Amino acid sequence: MISNIILDVDGTIWDSAPQVTNAWNEVLAAHRDLTNLVLTVSDTYSQMGKTMTDIALSLFPAVSDTERALLMDECMSHENEYLSAHPGVIYPGLKETVHAMISSRTNPCRFYIVSNCQEGYIEAMLADKEMAEMITDYDCFGRTKLPKGDTIRILMERNHLSQSTCLYLGDTRMDEIAADKAGIPFIHVSYGFGSAQHPAAVISDIRELPEAVRTVSGKGA
Repeated sequence: MISNIILDVDGTIWDSAPQVTNAWNEVLAAHRDLTNLVLTVSDTYSQMGKTMTDIALSLFPAVSDTERALLMDECMSHENEYLSAHPGVIYPGLKETVHAMISSRTNPCRFYIVSNCQEGYIEAMLADKEMAEMITDYDCFGRTKLPKGDTIRILMERNHLSQSTCLYLGDTRMDEIAADKAGIPFIHVSYGFGSAQHPAAVISDIRELPEAVRTVSGKGA
């Protein structure tokens, strides 16, 4: 029975692309000696789900390795600060659905987060006290410096979670690959930013999650 649900952040819990775009453009405007890039929200969406290393190479290919690292560090740091004051938008029904699943009498669930983000990003999202109270544990690329599948496994091992009780909820093919690597089912949220090839289930609204979890649990029985 699935009772441990590990969540992606961007495109799954919330949409912070407009806020992230604003934060990065403030930093980039101060570094016109390195880049003339002005991000659009569409640019930001196209980078969602990637590791910070991959984002840096995608956006700043002509910048030296040292300058690229410093620029990324400044963008990430300012992004965290900006989101603390200008949070992303949590998807409708998410808090209510998570709370109901935690409180279920028949199959109470615990919720976790694993993201390819920098340290401080999940914490900025969890400044929302309601969300923070519903998340048991979390981890990210910024701490582990490992691919998402490995980070999922680290979180599972730290919390003594068996593969048979876990699933990963995300919106991109990269999330699906990570869940496969961790050896757990993947539910695709089609309201997010990407696609999937062979998810165990697909939901178009987070409020469909309880039924999807029952379906996936049944497949594994």
